[in-house]
Amino acid sequence: MAPLSRNLFSIFNKPKVVPFEFLGQPSLALFSTHIVGDTPILVRDFIHKALYDPNVGYFSQKSASVGVLDSSIKFNRLEGRKAYMKHLDKIYKQSDVSWFTPVELFKPWYAHGIAESILRTTNLSVPLKIYEIGGGSGTCAKGILDYIKLNAPTRVYDNISYTSVEISSSLAAKQIQTVGEVDSHLSKFRVERRDATDRNGWGDVYEQPCWVIMLEVLDNLPHDLIYSENQMSPWMEVWVERKQSYWEKLSEVYKPIQDSLIKSCMEVVDMPDATRGGSALMKNIWAKVFPKPRWCWLPTGCLKLLEVLHGALPKMSLIASDFSYLPDVKIPGERAPLVSTKKNGSSSDYNSYLDAEGDADIFFPTDFLLLEQMDHYCSGWMRQQKDGESLKRGKKRRTLSLDTAAFMEEFGLPTKTRTKDGYNPLLDDFKNTKFYLSVPTHNIK
Repeated sequence: MAPLSRNLFSIFNKPKVVPFEFLGQPSLALFSTHIVGDTPILVRDFIHKALYDPNVGYFSQKSASVGVLDSSIKFNRLEGRKAYMKHLDKIYKQSDVSWFTPVELFKPWYAHGIAESILRTTNLSVPLKIYEIGGGSGTCAKGILDYIKLNAPTRVYDNISYTSVEISSSLAAKQIQTVGEVDSHLSKFRVERRDATDRNGWGDVYEQPCWVIMLEVLDNLPHDLIYSENQMSPWMEVWVERKQSYWEKLSEVYKPIQDSLIKSCMEVVDMPDATRGGSALMKNIWAKVFPKPRWCWLPTGCLKLLEVLHGALPKMSLIASDFSYLPDVKIPGERAPLVSTKKNGSSSDYNSYLDAEGDADIFFPTDFLLLEQMDHYCSGWMRQQKDGESLKRGKKRRTLSLDTAAFMEEFGLPTKTRTKDGYNPLLDDFKNTKFYLSVPTHNIK
């Protein structure tokens, strides 16, 4: 997928989330009508177009705004947090970009920590093959290749294969330029311009061990939205349609759940039935007296990507990092996104995802427990469990979620990102981000 990050400086300096009460009126927007044609589309398709459409999508228009630092930040020369924030503000103003990714802000140390986690976990007797999805400017790839060249046995570096799966043509070119700063890396690195969620792009099943890296990818994968009128009403699919009136406007349409991907995601999430648990009569009375509409965002894009990866790379090891929660979410529903735009150097958030018209990032928090469940589901174990086979075969994956600070303290060199007074932005400012590690067990038949 495309490089999926945002202005971390602004996000981490927002106050904590304030609960938002939605009144249950269908969402309307007087914008984005160019994204929706004459027929309604599912919310995930609307989000995909709003972000990735080659003509009007956010990343198609803003991909050149991904920040690249000319040199690494010298953290040990900064006095503390105030000096770091001042330096960061200066960098943003000088570069006039929308965001810097963590791997860029903390280069090369962020990528080095990832490389160390791979070297400690992988079987070095097998040629190391790495895929990175949404590689941004190539900083992660270069950092990993640099680290392996300097710290792994020579044969490991000589035989390594690093493939970036990138949907943006401009970023694909930038990655080759960045990695090519070291001549020996180029023979081991290549970019494949394609959508990682398209199974056809992966070709035949690759049966050998490999690694897949996804940094800030999950948050921009399209989600679906389901809606229920009250606690007793069934869940409905949400579609987006264009209505003609005095102005063209977008509105939501609710339909009975029919989509197979939504059904699969609801199965993994184990969506509770409205009448299950407790007295159905009491629930019905409560729903009539205090009716409360419900919204739930389903990570169907993530589920689709994991299904494709497990199908194409059954022995892959996975490492992903992303936001575990987001501040100041105004949009209703569990796992609801932030819809944020940056104009004239300042960020502002929309009240509705329908307001996104190619000028706004739409990004979601990652539920890491649900991510683990989807990972197991797509590897086949969850289906076996439902069929009563789990006792025979066991889980196919060993999984672990770690806060970013814990991950970097274990695998990185946190002293390299520490200021003079002990403040460490990599450890102290990324409290709402986590790493997810998933490796295959021996139960792979």
